[in-house]
Amino acid sequence: MTDENGNYAPSDTQVGANSALQVDGRANVEFIEEAGHDKNEGMDEQSLREHEEITKVKNVEMIELGKHRMETWYFSPYPPEYFPGNKQQNPIDILYICEFTLEFFKHKDELRRHYSKNPMRHPPGNEIYRDQTAKLSMFEVDGAVQQLYCQNLCWLGKLFLDHKTLYYDVDPFMFYIMCEFDERGYHIVGFYSKEKLSDMGYNLACILTLPAYQRKGYGQFLIEFSYALSKIEGKVGSPEKPLSDLGQLAYFPYWEEQLLLLLAKRGKMEELSVMDICKETAFKPEDVIGTLQRLNILRYYGGNHAIVFTEEAIKKHEKQLARRKRSTKPRVIPYKIHWTPITEYGAKGRDKWAFKSKMLSSNPGVTSDDNGGAKSGKIE
Repeated sequence: MTDENGNYAPSDTQVGANSALQVDGRANVEFIEEAGHDKNEGMDEQSLREHEEITKVKNVEMIELGKHRMETWYFSPYPPEYFPGNKQQNPIDILYICEFTLEFFKHKDELRRHYSKNPMRHPPGNEIYRDQTAKLSMFEVDGAVQQLYCQNLCWLGKLFLDHKTLYYDVDPFMFYIMCEFDERGYHIVGFYSKEKLSDMGYNLACILTLPAYQRKGYGQFLIEFSYALSKIEGKVGSPEKPLSDLGQLAYFPYWEEQLLLLLAKRGKMEELSVMDICKETAFKPEDVIGTLQRLNILRYYGGNHAIVFTEEAIKKHEKQLARRKRSTKPRVIPYKIHWTPITEYGAKGRDKWAFKSKMLSSNPGVTSDDNGGAKSGKIE
C-alpha cells in the first residue's frame, strides 16, 4: 500500500499491529564481530567497576521489531526514562522498535501511532544495491548526517553485541544497512559499520545479523559486500583486528574459498604474486599469506615462494564448489552496486592501502624486487 507520494504506508494490520513471531535463544545469531579496540579506554578503576556492575545484566528482555519478537543477549544503554525508576539497570519486559526509523517505544499503541504519522518505509541514506530476485537491498547511512538513526542502530546492535561500552560518537562511521524488501517496505535484517578514514586499512568495524534472520547467509553477504566496496575503492581492506573466535569462524572460510577459486581459475604454472592476489581479492597481504599457510599450500623453493595446489586443497576446492552450486544463500552481484567512494581529504594519491601504493607492497610478508613489485611464485 502506498500514499499519494508513492511512499510505503502499511496499515495497522500490516506493520506494528501484527502478531509478532517470537525468536528465542542465543544460537539464533548468525554472526557477530566486535571491534578490536578497548572502548573502556580512559575510564578510571572505580568508574570501570560501576560500569561493569550496571551492564553485567541485560536490561531489555525482548524487542519487537517488525513482525518478529527477539530475546536479547546483553545490556544496552537506552535512555534511563524508559526503565523503572529511571535506572538503566532495572529491566523491562519488551521494547517496541520501528523497523524503518529504529525509534523505540514502551507501548505498542505508541508504535502504531508512530507508523501512522511517519511515511518513511526504508532506512535513511542512499540505496546503493538492490537485487530484485533475492529481494535484498543495501543502504549507506552517514553517521554525521543521520546521527539519530545511527545512534538508535548502535543501541539496537548493543542488545546482541558483547561490547563493554558503545560508540556514542557516530560521526566518524558509515553504516551499511541490509534489508529485505516487499510491498510493505524495507525491513532491516543486519548491518555493518566502517570508519570513514582508517589508518589501519579496516573496511569493517562491527557486523551483526539480527537473530530473526539467521541461517540465511546474510553474515557472509555483508563480509563479501565490504570487500566489493574495497575493490571499487581500489584498495585492500580487512576487518578490525584481532578477530574474535566468531570472527575467525566467519572470515577464515570466506578467505579460503576466495583464494582457492582464484588459484583454480589461474591454472597451473602461472606466475602469481601476493600483490596480484591482493588486487584481485582486495585482501590485505597478511590475510592472503595467513590463509595460504592455513591451507598448507605455500612452499619455499630456491629463494622464492611457490603455491603448491595439493591434493587436499583440490578436494577442499571441489567441495566448496559443490556446496556453492547447491546453496540458495545470496551472493553479492557486483554490477548491481551503485556507489562512489568517499574522497579522503588530503589523501589523494597517498593512500598506503591503495593497489598502486608502494607502501603496500613493502608491507611485512610481501617481498619486493628492485622495482617495488612483489616477487612472483608459481602455482604448481
